Amino acid sequence: MQSTLRVHLEPFFGERAIDSITHEDVIDLMVAMEGGGIAPKTIRNHLGTLSALFNYAKAPRRHWATWNPCEGIELPGVPQNDDFRYLELDQLDALIANVQPGPYEALDRVLYRTAAMTGLRSGELIALRWRDVDWGASAIRVRSNYVCGEFGTPKSKRSSRSVPMADQVADELERYYQSSGEPAESELVFPSPKSGGPLDKSSALRRMRHALRAAGLDERHRFHDLRHTFGTVMAAAGVPMRTLQEWMGHRDIQTTQRYADYAPRTRDAELVAAAFERSPDSLAVV
Repeated sequence: MQSTLRVHLEPFFGERAIDSITHEDVIDLMVAMEGGGIAPKTIRNHLGTLSALFNYAKAPRRHWATWNPCEGIELPGVPQNDDFRYLELDQLDALIANVQPGPYEALDRVLYRTAAMTGLRSGELIALRWRDVDWGASAIRVRSNYVCGEFGTPKSKRSSRSVPMADQVADELERYYQSSGEPAESELVFPSPKSGGPLDKSSALRRMRHALRAAGLDERHRFHDLRHTFGTVMAAAGVPMRTLQEWMGHRDIQTTQRYADYAPRTRDAELVAAAFERSPDSLAVV
């Protein structure tokens, strides 16, 4: 954080009062960093530091700032690593079957299934509330996110979206809803059974790795790989990339194209043969 302040934030903003910095100023900072050849991931980290400083400054007991001008900024896209992991369907079943017994058992079963069959990010799942589960439309509405210990809006405009809810997910969520005592619409779908607050991501990952180990699966899988599972399965089922982009809330289509290799290509050879096909007369030597 200190290097970010010294090298980027202080030289750009100078001695300006923190509450005088506007949304447009933050965009200008981002453009300046892009022009300086700073990598998108590094820019996102710097802006994350700036956002954290504003959240600290606008806390009720401080009142140093009245708002956070970083909110709603469209961050630069980060090139994705094409070498990603996902679970086969039988592996997903094995993972769910081997969740740890105890207070998180029922939650983790539904959480893993929902993650793999909707493609929601971990922060979107943690922030999901029962009012976002639209039983009548067979859809889940993504309206908020939980990042760095705070609830907020999804990471980009495309991230606010509606995702189809398969019958299997709807049935499991319905059973979980009933077993949870039919909580209010404003309540979290996946609250911590111990605190009632948001799930702790690190604890959730430890439980997932325990289940992976118990199922005899690769323990290097991350929770995010459940999202990759959704992407690969949907691509293999023939879902168009543009549709998959909307469902997954990707900012740009290039991110979604990672799953294109999993799309069915059974007719490729036929298409190539048809393109080069010529009539017998055209093959005659002139």
